[in-house]
Amino acid sequence: MKLEEKLQEISDLINERMDDLLPSISEGVKGERRIAEAMRYTAMSGGKRLRPFLVVASADLFGVSRSSSLQVAAAVEFLHAYSLIHDDLPSMDNDDMRRGQPSSHIKFDEATAILAGDALLTLVFEVISHPTTHSDAIVRSDLVQTIAQAGGTHGLIGGQMMDMLSEGQELPLPEISRLQRMKTGALFALSCELGAIMGKASRHCRNALRGFANDVGLAFQIADDLMDAEGLSSKAGKKTGKDALAGKATFVTALGIEKAKKQAQMLVEQAGKHLDVFDHRADVLREFASFVVNRQR
Repeated sequence: MKLEEKLQEISDLINERMDDLLPSISEGVKGERRIAEAMRYTAMSGGKRLRPFLVVASADLFGVSRSSSLQVAAAVEFLHAYSLIHDDLPSMDNDDMRRGQPSSHIKFDEATAILAGDALLTLVFEVISHPTTHSDAIVRSDLVQTIAQAGGTHGLIGGQMMDMLSEGQELPLPEISRLQRMKTGALFALSCELGAIMGKASRHCRNALRGFANDVGLAFQIADDLMDAEGLSSKAGKKTGKDALAGKATFVTALGIEKAKKQAQMLVEQAGKHLDVFDHRADVLREFASFVVNRQR
């Protein structure tokens, strides 16, 4: 099966699980229904489900049941959706478009968007901590802790704060790399590590998957920066050219377009080397690494 077909197959399964886990828009009082609608609007609005795919593909390496891996994959996508809602807010990146449609605060209003993001974040931990996610309570506890760390001050939130503070500044490449490892790379690394945790993998295997995902996350961000710089709105699904207007430090501003493309390819090659411990069983992850720098969105 080609990678694109496998991505679509897993995406369909994840969408079904997300639909089951999200609150219904037809139940509860008016306020509950509105929050449910706003949560679903962003969470179910498309996207290739790249991060949840990594959860499932990593879990497959250790023979984890699809029932468990899809549950965790859905939670990761809820975490990602929450971050997108908050990232688009006027007080942050002020983006009006996301995945080719109006951002949550445009579709609804700013307060509803904030609450929908909060609700998605809390749903993450409700799902992960539920006994149906994994039969081992210690594993569930490890999953919760790992997600909290990836989403916190040394991960997603810290990276977002660094990104906002960097506007109008010229950052050296190591600082840009650190910023993006936290803001973007943290969820990629998290996704792979969660699969290893569910499979009760050795620390060596867990670290190998984290190393792979860190490099893939940076390659993904470079591809994103290139889309923005080259004005490929049809691929990005959002307004482009905003990084330059906001004076943001990106891989493109630090390296230029051609060097940034070479850096992305180097990261893909480096990512694959982390997977040597898994031999041919990790071929789908190697294909994924190449896909993220050549993707059409």
